[in-house]
Amino acid sequence: LLQGFSLIVTWFMLLYAQGLLAIQFLEFFYGIATATEIAYYSYIYSVVDLNMYQKVTSYCRSATLVGFTVGSVLGQILVSVAGWSLFSLNVISLTCVSVAFAVAWFLPMPQKSLFFHHVPSTCQRMNGIKTQNGSIVTNTSASNHLPGWEDIESKIPLNMEELEPQPDRLLVLKVLWNDFLMCYSSRPLLCWSVWWALSTCGYFQVVNYTQGLWEQVMPSRSAAIYNGGVEAASTLLGAVAVFAVGYIKISWSTWGEMALSLFSLLIAASVYVMDTVHNIWVCYASYVIFRIIYMLLITIATFQIAANLSMERYALVFGVNTFIALALQTLLTLIVVDSSGLGLDITTQFLIYAGYFALIAVVFLANGAVNILKKYRKKDAELSSQVTTS
Repeated sequence: LLQGFSLIVTWFMLLYAQGLLAIQFLEFFYGIATATEIAYYSYIYSVVDLNMYQKVTSYCRSATLVGFTVGSVLGQILVSVAGWSLFSLNVISLTCVSVAFAVAWFLPMPQKSLFFHHVPSTCQRMNGIKTQNGSIVTNTSASNHLPGWEDIESKIPLNMEELEPQPDRLLVLKVLWNDFLMCYSSRPLLCWSVWWALSTCGYFQVVNYTQGLWEQVMPSRSAAIYNGGVEAASTLLGAVAVFAVGYIKISWSTWGEMALSLFSLLIAASVYVMDTVHNIWVCYASYVIFRIIYMLLITIATFQIAANLSMERYALVFGVNTFIALALQTLLTLIVVDSSGLGLDITTQFLIYAGYFALIAVVFLANGAVNILKKYRKKDAELSSQVTTS
């Protein structure tokens, strides 16, 4: 509801507000709208089983990308064929977010807090321990010393009919801090979270400034442009890739970092080609590849993180990752784009973004190689010990 209201305010001000101060307020409400998106995935994961995370993530992101595709195609057709103004397109956008706001009133309220709630009734009857990936172990004597495990029984209230007491603020902060430390002490989760924050920062920079690059390659005043069609193609193909990833079976714990490295390198290459080859169609094609790869990887990262978390930590981890990404983007903007920093031209900016993704690829390549070597050495050691024992 808050997101829908914020988007309505954003588009209303986009249509009618004038002046720098008005635009700053517009950005404030748009910031609220983007921040509240974290609650969407947290809510989705709280109502589905763990074994459905991969498919649910792909479905939700596919739906979002299909919406982007329809909007881009419609905008391109209305401008290029029907000759509509950009003001008219924003009226359509305002109508759409208003409908979304109305629909939100009919969604069922979550039965649990995104941070604090009791475990599901199916788990409350079980005397066991819940791991970070959602599995249950009933042999508590053999496993209660393992890190990152939660005692389910300790969370069951003595009287199920009593309302859960509201934690005081200091306790809330303490619990969140302890959860934060526990979450990011997991190496796989930390790896995916680091990639999420770093790559999302670069993705936002490229998406925000790519039309400035296209304008330099082919000015819109001197030729027909197809930016909307390109956005539609990239989101449609991204939706297909995201939907398909729900059915991919691979050991992400072993090969995840290598996959992140390889695809980050492809992203760097696509941004570099977009920047150096001054042909609008090459720019368009590179942008499509760039967005498809990012959408594919961010979907994988989302369900990998979700699979390693207990229910009340989704909003916490997604929020921290997104906050770090936006903080890095702000810093990168101040250094590279803003006139108070380097104030570089658009071509040099994209060269830096390509190098940024290349650096991410190198870091994860080295880390992934070390991880794989450790796993194979551990496996060889276990085989050797078995042979010696036999």
